[in-house]
Amino acid sequence: MLQRLAADAVVLLHLGFILFVVLGGLLVLRWPRLAWLHLPAAGWGMAVEFLHLYCPLTPLENHFRQSAGGLGYNGGFIEHYLIPLIYPAGLTEAIQIVLGLAVLAINLPPYLLLARRRLRSR
Repeated sequence: MLQRLAADAVVLLHLGFILFVVLGGLLVLRWPRLAWLHLPAAGWGMAVEFLHLYCPLTPLENHFRQSAGGLGYNGGFIEHYLIPLIYPAGLTEAIQIVLGLAVLAINLPPYLLLARRRLRSR
């Protein structure tokens, strides 16, 4: 029971991290010091997509699921949980590049706006 709860907690953490990577630039507009956390997180998120890396949370979740007597899964979190909802055909390298570019495209405007604010205040 605890192992299954741990696996579910990792899924929620994973989803929260992905949301922070994708939308954290908007939070940085309100709380600029959050950039010290968001920039490395967004960099990691883009690296995972561009370099086709596995996030370490995926094997951790699989470990807890298998310890609870369940089955793990192949592939990454996005491929297992999100891509079937968005792209039923599966995750390809091209889609991963698009996802990485989407992270950049969503987060670049808030950071440019923040930089512009800083320059004006000087």
